[in-house]
Amino acid sequence: MAASPVPPPSLRLTLTVLAPFAAGYFLSYLYRTVNAVLAPEIGRAIVLDSAAIGLMTGAYFLTFGAFQLPLGLLLDRYGPRRVEAGLLVFAALGAVAFSLADSVPALVGARALVGFGVSACLMAALKANVQWFPAPRLPLMNGIILGCGGLGAVAATAPVQAALAVIDWRGVSAILAGLTLAVAVLILMVAPERRGHATPPPLSVQLAEVGAIFRHPLFRRVAPLSMLSQAQFMAIQGLWAGAWLKDVATLERAEAATGLTVMAAGMAAGFLSWGAIAERLGRIGVPTVTVALAGMAAFWVSGAAMAAGWTGGVAALCLTYGFTGASGTLTYAVLTQAFPPHLAGRVNTSLNLVTFAAAFALQWGLGALIGLWPADGDGRRPLAAFAVAFAVPLALKALAFAWYVMDAPRRPAPPASGPAAAGS
Repeated sequence: MAASPVPPPSLRLTLTVLAPFAAGYFLSYLYRTVNAVLAPEIGRAIVLDSAAIGLMTGAYFLTFGAFQLPLGLLLDRYGPRRVEAGLLVFAALGAVAFSLADSVPALVGARALVGFGVSACLMAALKANVQWFPAPRLPLMNGIILGCGGLGAVAATAPVQAALAVIDWRGVSAILAGLTLAVAVLILMVAPERRGHATPPPLSVQLAEVGAIFRHPLFRRVAPLSMLSQAQFMAIQGLWAGAWLKDVATLERAEAATGLTVMAAGMAAGFLSWGAIAERLGRIGVPTVTVALAGMAAFWVSGAAMAAGWTGGVAALCLTYGFTGASGTLTYAVLTQAFPPHLAGRVNTSLNLVTFAAAFALQWGLGALIGLWPADGDGRRPLAAFAVAFAVPLALKALAFAWYVMDAPRRPAPPASGPAAAGS
């Protein structure tokens, strides 16, 4: 049976909620992926091997993920506007520190500070969407935010490569610091705030609610597959895809940057499209989780093509990888719809915690695996290095698909407003 149509929100509300938080997520994804282009330039100034590059870039994921549970408590207590604006100041400081770094530890520390500072960019946006838009609209509204993140990934590829002809990587980082402060001010001035009138429960109760989220049958079933799908995408698209394009597809630097741009454009289109597809199919009774599963299965296939070294159509593969890789983010809407709105911040950050922990492990671990094969005279590593490294997340995701099927509930899950969701 088709669901009743939900009237669209006003244009003014849509713009004031979406625009400032979308700008923040644009920057977050730009920071996340820019090292795929900057790493060779940084390596000319500071000696970096594959493991060091993975650690430097992955440090962003480590602090980003580590702050997710405290972030969920802050978002649910103080709201997305103030929390994100305050954290972005730390991201700006991290960008300044990165521009001044002269050693691997300094680079790692600066990236860690950036990751901490942008840790609220997506979660604050999703929390604001839950506060201001009806549940049937969430896949589309979340998709718009995520699509702007995709545009940030596009900006981190060919445009940054072009900028390097004028300024160096330190100048790029300094410019990012200024933009980050500007977005913090934009959020404070433009984003609306919905204050709760109820007294927040004690911290012990809030922490118990987090535990209940992790124990909820739907979270337990969906989180492993969502975590691994997103982590694989972030680790490879944000760093190792550039190396694959150079070493396996044998592209020159400018051509590899173009391939990354195509992949990022596919991701941006995917973020927008998957949300719209889920909303449209939801009107005829197709669950959002079904759409997410189909997308993640298609992403597994495109990842397998990269692991196999298929280069018959590099641009098409990059586009497909980016588009299908965006499907895993639909699970945020799947989970938030299963819990009361006051838990939305902690639901999203709980999923983000495991996702970014996995992304850090994969981005660093893939670098260590790839580094086991020596580079040739042109600095290229063989297909075997990428085949072995890229096969690891594929195997883990196959197990997660099996877990999703095996963990199918034998009886209806407890309602989201009941003890299993609320922690009472």
